[in-house]
Amino acid sequence: MSDAVRYAVAKRVAHIVLDRPPVNALSLDMIRAVIAALRQAAADDAVRAVVLSSAVVRHFCAGLDLAVLLGKSREQVREFVHALYVELHECQCNLGKPSIAAVGGSARGGGMTMAISCDVILAGQRATFGYPEINIGVLPAIHFAHLPRIAGRHRAFELLFSGRTFVAQEAYELGLVSKIVPDEELDTAATTLATVFASKSPTVTALGRAAFMRQNNLDYRRSIALAVEDFCSVVMTDAAQEGIRAFLEKRAPNW
Repeated sequence: MSDAVRYAVAKRVAHIVLDRPPVNALSLDMIRAVIAALRQAAADDAVRAVVLSSAVVRHFCAGLDLAVLLGKSREQVREFVHALYVELHECQCNLGKPSIAAVGGSARGGGMTMAISCDVILAGQRATFGYPEINIGVLPAIHFAHLPRIAGRHRAFELLFSGRTFVAQEAYELGLVSKIVPDEELDTAATTLATVFASKSPTVTALGRAAFMRQNNLDYRRSIALAVEDFCSVVMTDAAQEGIRAFLEKRAPNW
């Protein structure tokens, strides 16, 4: 497992902690480490719920490590986004136990993808959210499938194509997060909810969760496959490569 992802089990709850300062930018190795941790939790009968959180102050996950998209082949980009979109989603679908994202600080882009892969999202009061991909010339493609189902088509479009940041209260009103708690109580609140889930019959929970996934994910899973190709097609454009390069060089893109 990567040094950027920590894994521990306490009182029937697995804790997967993102720890790649300064902002938990996602590399392929880090994504695969999260997937490996989820699979470890799935295979452990002593684990009945999972909490995904961050050890980095003020950041849950700021998105992708954009260097992995610069000057890469379509196959290399597809490997990366397939892991983040398809493999992470399938791993969560087959987890067999509830998962909770505890979002403290910023969640952007790929960090949003990490959060929405979980069954429940709890947010600290100072948590912020956003889909800034459009600002650098790429697309939050998986969120084209997810956000309209939650917030409605028109509110989703405004968020996805403006790239603006929004606060925890708006995320709650949109239906993206389940609950807002004081920042200093976030980890405790997530563990407490995980303990509630863990107190239920693991057999019934696993069967019920699988039924819940079947009812809610059939079209979504097909949409994710399309999202991978949409993401790759855009990243291959000169506009996206200029946007990514400009971001890394801390300048305005020349579009």
